Amino acid sequence: MIPILTTAQMRAADAEAVAERGVQSLVNAAGAAVGFEAKRMLGSCYGSRVGVLCGPGLNGSDGRVAASWLKARGARVDIIEVAHQPMMLHGYDLVIDAAFGLGCSRPYDAPEISPGAKVLAVDLASGVESDTGEILGSPISADVTLAIGALKYAHVTGDAAGLVGELRFTGLGIVSEFTDGLVEDSDLELLVRGGRDDHKWSHAVAALCGSTLMPGAAELVVRGALAGGASMVRLSSRGEVAGLVRIPPEAVHSDDTKIDPRCKAVVAGPGLGTQVSSWLGERLSGVAVPVVLDADGLDRDLLPRPSRSGSHWIMTPHEGEFVRLTGEAVLANRVEAVRGLARETGCVVLLKGPTTIIADPIGQLRIVRSGTPALATAGSGDVLSGMIAGAIARGHDTLSAGALSAHLHGLAGARLHVYAGASDIPGAVTEILEEMRTASSR
Repeated sequence: MIPILTTAQMRAADAEAVAERGVQSLVNAAGAAVGFEAKRMLGSCYGSRVGVLCGPGLNGSDGRVAASWLKARGARVDIIEVAHQPMMLHGYDLVIDAAFGLGCSRPYDAPEISPGAKVLAVDLASGVESDTGEILGSPISADVTLAIGALKYAHVTGDAAGLVGELRFTGLGIVSEFTDGLVEDSDLELLVRGGRDDHKWSHAVAALCGSTLMPGAAELVVRGALAGGASMVRLSSRGEVAGLVRIPPEAVHSDDTKIDPRCKAVVAGPGLGTQVSSWLGERLSGVAVPVVLDADGLDRDLLPRPSRSGSHWIMTPHEGEFVRLTGEAVLANRVEAVRGLARETGCVVLLKGPTTIIADPIGQLRIVRSGTPALATAGSGDVLSGMIAGAIARGHDTLSAGALSAHLHGLAGARLHVYAGASDIPGAVTEILEEMRTASSR
């Protein structure tokens, strides 16, 4: 994972790194990383015109080192001091925003950028509050933001998240310990591990999904769970759905009113329809394994007491369902909104969206940015809830299962055409995991 730190945490990490390596060493490393990223954006430095907005702090120092790095490779570079910046920057192929970074607390009005120029933000867009994502003044919207040392919350929440563009990262060996993070592709290696003594009940999932009005949800959940690692799915629906859709043969139909104790996880809600609290409540009463609540199962009345549930239950609302659960509009600071609901309910909460935010009751956070328009299709969330249950059945805790599955779900969506259906997602998930298994066995 890529670490996400508060301003105070980042300053402490910077201070420790400076004590060990010296401030100029860190500035040189950061400036070279900025220069390299600028070269990547330009394609070729030679003859390119670059304007570097430099402020009085370390961000400005990083920008000045980057300017020297680019000049040495043939770029025509102007250093523009913030104190004397013009109203508009024109004639540049690239503008590097190194005016103000971490801890900006007052408004900053950036100059206008002439059309056609790309913008690279050093660590953060200048003029945003790094912990809340609040915009201060008139920052420049970046094409690329190079986060240095760690990500900041403004990269993923608040209005400032819309200024980030493509988010890239250089660690520079600054941060060694953290609790919140952005999920990376390499983290998915945790999902491909298997056991030598596995059998059909080793990773079994119970699915309380689907109805005669919405039978497709049952199929999508089952396929998602199997793609996500379930060895078998025990399916209970409201009415007979087997003849209405193609339920995979690994699904065993059940009319039980209690969850089979051999199941390692439960996924409940998709496609059940309205007025299901009594039907679900009877089946979830006393369940001892983790539960994934989605869609029609997102009902606070179904939750056990927070003191008993710990983080064994996970809710996976989209924004509209989040509003229904809380009775309030989602705040600009989505991170705090999700953390608040997790604390209040004692559940892990996964708020779906282009940036998916997952928090547990003690405030640990995972961010997923692999979302794609291909997932904005009916039923894609049903697949995800099944995948999460499959990952839990494989032994992952609810926070990790939600985060890893959401990232894998996003990568699968990215493989599909923007108009692909939800039923295509499980196949793409299986392909990705198989490729990872093959790569890890080499």
